[in-house]
Amino acid sequence: MTQDNRIKLSNIFVIVGLLMMAVIAVTPLLVNHNINIEMMRWIFTAGAAIVLVGRLLGFYRGSSFRIKHLHAILIFSALLYCASASMMFIFQGTNNWIAFLLAGLLVQMYASWAIEREEKKAAK
Repeated sequence: MTQDNRIKLSNIFVIVGLLMMAVIAVTPLLVNHNINIEMMRWIFTAGAAIVLVGRLLGFYRGSSFRIKHLHAILIFSALLYCASASMMFIFQGTNNWIAFLLAGLLVQMYASWAIEREEKKAAK
């Protein structure tokens, strides 16, 4: 598999996983009637696992240590999503999982912004 195909596949995995997680995280806010919480937990967990696989698949293999470190931070954000999914099962009936989800989102936003900045610097 070429590097371009690997990165495209990685991006697809990350987008699909994040969409799955976003839909599940927002559904309880929009739906007032009885919903299957157990199924929602498993879909969220699958989304978190797909994001982790996508991040591992798309790990940077270049020479820049800074960009490599930022990609490792993206993997850490995916691990925070997995921790969020595990909180859904461990502490059922609470909203503790939201803290890990938001922490993962903040870490991902920072790392994505910093990667873009570093790649622009490297291109100059």
